[in-house]
Amino acid sequence: MDDADSSTPPGDEEQADDSLDEADIHDVLRNERRRLALERLRDGDGPESVGDLAEHIAEIESGESPPPKNVRQSVYISLHQTHLPKLDSLRIVAYDSRAKTVSLGSSAAELDYFLDDAEPTQAPFALLSLATCLAGLALLFAGWMGVPVIDRVDPRLVAGLALTAVAVVAGAELGLRTRSRT
Repeated sequence: MDDADSSTPPGDEEQADDSLDEADIHDVLRNERRRLALERLRDGDGPESVGDLAEHIAEIESGESPPPKNVRQSVYISLHQTHLPKLDSLRIVAYDSRAKTVSLGSSAAELDYFLDDAEPTQAPFALLSLATCLAGLALLFAGWMGVPVIDRVDPRLVAGLALTAVAVVAGAELGLRTRSRT
């Protein structure tokens, strides 16, 4: 990326082209070492050495402090050769391979929703959608079985209400996702 590209002011048309697509985000977060590295950098105050980052991840992976040398070395090599260059190419981190330091990059904030900060808001929506669907199915089944009072309710009304409720929940979740990305 040349200097002209890096000085594109926010709001320019090119800025929209610089955002990560969801496939890249999921590809990045699919790997545990990349997730651990990003969490550590998000929790830190600034640049971190690759050695310290590798030490931290190796401790988590091995469950030992200090971690065994072979685990620490394996983590260090994979960070240096694979994970940090990939994250750097997506501007999620800024990786200086000569100085062996890494910090969060300009696109790091785009992953916030997908990392642990967003997880608590996802479960209630999923549970609410599931509960609504199950309640609708239970009412339809009860009507089909001839349960008094429920058998008098039109099954199309029950299905329509259940689908409307699920649509409202999905719309609310989508609205939260959209707001968290802006």
